[in-house]
Amino acid sequence: MDLLKVFGIGKTSSKDVAKDRLRLILIHDRATISPEIVDKIRGEILQVISKYVEIDNSEVEIALTRTDEAEGNFPALVANIPIRKINR
Repeated sequence: MDLLKVFGIGKTSSKDVAKDRLRLILIHDRATISPEIVDKIRGEILQVISKYVEIDNSEVEIALTRTDEAEGNFPALVANIPIRKINR
């Protein structure tokens, strides 16, 4: 994931979006976590975070990826959750 995209600087093309979706499908196939479980995790994460901050649901990105550690290739959950405001 591009660091500039995390901060909302620069837009992704449809080609990049398609590539990311394909990458996610491949990762899901390799990681033994079903897409249904990832959807449940996503829902619970958003529910908890929503207690403390107002988020932009239309821009939320949560994905299961793999890290390239020297000792092995481990799954990682990566989230990009835009915050509109902090609930006081």
